[in-house]
This record gives sequence, C-alpha cells and structure tokens, in this order.
Amino acid sequence: MLDLDLPQSGASPASAQDWLATQEKLRGDYRGCGADFSIVQDLSAYTKDEHRLWQQLFRRQSEVAQRYAAKAFLDGMHNLDMSPDRIPDFEDASKRLRALTGWEIVAVPGLIPDDAFFSHLAHRRFPVTVWIREPHEIDYLVEPDVFHDFFGHVPLLTQPIFADYLQAYGAKGAEAMRLGATKILARVFWYMVEFGLIRENGEIKAYGAGMLSSATETAFSVDSPKPHRVMFDLARVMGTDFRIDDFQSTYFVLDRFDDLFAAMNQPFAPLYAALKTAAPIPATELRPGDQVINRGHLSA
Repeated sequence: MLDLDLPQSGASPASAQDWLATQEKLRGDYRGCGADFSIVQDLSAYTKDEHRLWQQLFRRQSEVAQRYAAKAFLDGMHNLDMSPDRIPDFEDASKRLRALTGWEIVAVPGLIPDDAFFSHLAHRRFPVTVWIREPHEIDYLVEPDVFHDFFGHVPLLTQPIFADYLQAYGAKGAEAMRLGATKILARVFWYMVEFGLIRENGEIKAYGAGMLSSATETAFSVDSPKPHRVMFDLARVMGTDFRIDDFQSTYFVLDRFDDLFAAMNQPFAPLYAALKTAAPIPATELRPGDQVINRGHLSA
C-alpha cells in the first residue's frame, strides 16, 4: 500500500514556500525546486544499492505484468525500452514520449500540491518522484517513489488515447479547485488511473499504476472473488469513496480506453453539484444500476 500521487484536497497556497509550510512531513528534498515544483534529476546521485533495489522491484513487477497487465501497458514498457538494471534517465524517456505522444517527464521531489499537479498534466508533463524507497519498504510505502511513478505510470503515456485522457483530466483540475470539488475529481484518478481494470478479449486485465507497482494487489484485483468489479460509469466513480490502507473493495472496469477519454468531454460542474450534497458511496457497496461483472464477498 502507498499514499499515491493523486490530488489531495481543496485549493493550494499561492507559492511553493507557502504550500511547504502547511506540510507536516514530506519525504523529498524540496530545496531549490521551481515554482512548479520541478527539479533536475541527478542520475549520479543514485547509489549502487539504489540501482540494485530498482532491479529487484523491476524484475518482480515485470513478471506480474506479463501475467496480468493490459496489452497497452506491456506495449508501453516495450516502447520505453525500460531497463531492468538502472533507475531510468528521465530525459531519455522523455525523448521517446515526445516522439510518441508529446508527453514528457518532470522530475519532482515527491508529492506536490494540486494546482501544480493539474497544471503539469494539462500541459502533457508527468511528475515523477526522484527518490527510491528503502529496502525495508519494498512492500509498503507511505509516499510514491520513482519506481511507482515511473514503472506504474509512464508506460501508458506512450499510448495516444490514454495520454490524451490524462491531459484532459489535468485540464479539469482548475475548475474542480474553483468549485471545491478536488476530492470528487481525485476519485477518478484513484479508480481509473491508479487502480483501473480493462477487458481484453473477454479477460480482465490490470492497467492501474497502484496495482502494477504492487507485489500482490495486481493478482487480487484480477483473480480474487472478494472485490466487486463494476463497469465504468463516471458519476458512479466520482461518487465512490476509496481506502488507502488496504486492497480496494471495488474496481471499475473499462471496455476500452476511449470510454475514459470520452467521459472527459461532458460538463463536470453538474456532477460536482449533485455529489457534493450526497454522502459518498461506501467502497464496499453495490448500487442499483451497477453493471456488475463480479459481485464480491468481502467478508470472506
């Protein structure tokens, strides 16, 4: 489990210094970061032990991905020519991304505020944390690190329709902040970017970064009879609470990534207005109208 890199809540303070002053504890080194929280990745700063930890994580999760990941994710890994041996050079990866989808990687110290996060996405820049976890954190991490951000997220940025979706999502951020609906919009990122599933040739496959960078949740999300699996519906996703301390109780499933991008074309303000006055749907519940693929037995 980890506290993933999704929008937090509410509006962000006016400057990097103001925002940092509101944070009790952040893992990264924010000294010298720009107004947009970008920094320069210093490849020479990584130790041999850190590269070895990348190797361990990469080899383990690559095996998981070959068994459970969506074709788009596997194609993305191939397009990036991801090395199992070393923490990636962000600029080398950005050159590939620019040629394929016009995206690039922005190095950041760690978690960043909502306005900076949304702005980067809206301009086809994906924030990737520079530091890597400690060996004792290999299966549990409080904040996203370079492995989660790069291995989990970047492969799908090579895929045009998903890349377009994520830019459209970022462009929705300013409105959500203005309307006090960041938490509602964040649920879309949580369920459809971090923990999304997709049907391929009649089989459920994983594409979410939160599961594909996890040792065990990928198999749970696809194989276990315990969680609910429900077809994607934007309002349903926006209205559904989530948990950060355990495997998900409900996963939402796409038929195609085009459906996710198409959902960004509708006005969100009416959805925000309706959902702000309604209690969130517990993650353990099914609702009338759900197109259920698997009715879980969460107490088992």
